[in-house]
Amino acid sequence: MDVDDYRTHSPYSDPRHHAALLDAVPADLPTVAATARNVIVHYRAGGVELPDVRRAEVNLRWLDRILDADQSRFPLPLTAERPAVERVAGCCRDHTLLTVAALRQHGIPARSRIGFVSYFSPDWHHDHVLAEWWDGERWVWSDPELDPAVDRPFDGYDIDPEAGHFDSAARVWLAYRAGRIDPGTYGVDPSLPIRGDWLVHDYVLLELAHRHKDEVLLWDGFGAMTEDLTGADLTLVDEVAALLVAADRGDAAAGRELARRYASDARLRPGPTVHCVDPVSGVAADVDLRR
Repeated sequence: MDVDDYRTHSPYSDPRHHAALLDAVPADLPTVAATARNVIVHYRAGGVELPDVRRAEVNLRWLDRILDADQSRFPLPLTAERPAVERVAGCCRDHTLLTVAALRQHGIPARSRIGFVSYFSPDWHHDHVLAEWWDGERWVWSDPELDPAVDRPFDGYDIDPEAGHFDSAARVWLAYRAGRIDPGTYGVDPSLPIRGDWLVHDYVLLELAHRHKDEVLLWDGFGAMTEDLTGADLTLVDEVAALLVAADRGDAAAGRELARRYASDARLRPGPTVHCVDPVSGVAADVDLRR
């Protein structure tokens, strides 16, 4: 995909009948990120107690439905302050989706990136989703969930790709395969068993999907994903990860090969349905993505 392909909405980022709300948000990254934090509160780590019926909003999936929930409580511009406890329950994927959508609405190329961060807990790498946007010369990694008022030893809106603050799932997978990391320190949370080599494996496929504007939920399963690498085609993900890293470095041929494989190999992309495991209720179900 070319840079210009990321100027337009995906089915997930399309605000539909809420387009005017995004039109009204100034298109600079700090304002867009602040707007995402104003509309969405993390369903587990937002610092507020939410009932399960509200936490389930993390499964709303499509931006227009997220904004439906917001506007049902606050029929106001997205920049008008909402109390944290009344914001739409979401996660890093949703903060990023709103950020990416607002930038795309203004014609700025933007996409979501799947990987792991080291800045939330010492000696642990949380799964995370960043926004990546084109500033006219380069792709910039930005974490819209980070409040710039909090002092950090790095710029959360321009994260150095080589500093180790955030690593894409592809880079983490290749490091694991080379024996350079312990995959047991990569996961959802140190208190949860959702971690390890299988998770990094699956996140490479999520990274590929998001790169091609299929911004599915982090708990959606499809294709070659697995919770046990026994019998998995590791070479497939090795090759995809290597192509993702090469494409990040500006290798246009790698980007074209990724697009070819994504279109031709059903193991690499979501189909009309995904197998979703609700992180709030734990209930697993097949979800129809056709709208």
